[in-house]
Amino acid sequence: MDDNNWYKIGAIITGVISFFVIWIYSFFAWGFLIGLAIGWLPAIIGAGILALLWPLVALALAGLIILILSSR
Repeated sequence: MDDNNWYKIGAIITGVISFFVIWIYSFFAWGFLIGLAIGWLPAIIGAGILALLWPLVALALAGLIILILSSR
């Protein structure tokens, strides 16, 4: 497989997960109706940015998991 294909796969996975997380967060922040109606807009913007920077997101999550597990 080409290295570029791995980047696209990681970007798609990160983008989809972050889209739904941001959209659900907008439900809680703005209420159900407004979060459902316009919460998808910041979710698309945030998911696009995080999808492009997905290696940094993966490193941040790995670091967070290491910090949580080492504090026990």
